Amino acid sequence: MHRSRVFAVLIDTPRDQADGAVAFWSAALGVPARPLPDEPQFVELHRALPDMGLAVQAVGDDAPRMHLDIESDDVDAETARLLALGATEVTRWQECRVLRAPGGHLVCVLPVESPPAVFAAHARTWP
Repeated sequence: MHRSRVFAVLIDTPRDQADGAVAFWSAALGVPARPLPDEPQFVELHRALPDMGLAVQAVGDDAPRMHLDIESDDVDAETARLLALGATEVTRWQECRVLRAPGGHLVCVLPVESPPAVFAAHARTWP
């Protein structure tokens, strides 16, 4: 058995447009923008969504899109579950698995990053 939950929604933005996207989404949602010091490609839109993250991610292509980050206490098991549902693996980045869901949307599976109490309260259990 393993558990997983949606950890964050990422607004993927071409690198040269990221500052404008951050300014827009921060103002549109009325939340502060906080760059993540260890990962400069991410700017968190602090408290835009309850109990999960929303961030702008600067990407190296020209395809603006949104994707979900799913955190799991067993990345291998969660990846296998999603592959069995029809996703395909695109690549691996650090400890994250990048998948493409049916319909073409990206999904990243990563180790648990939220506080333990938040993960415990919101994660679903899978066989």
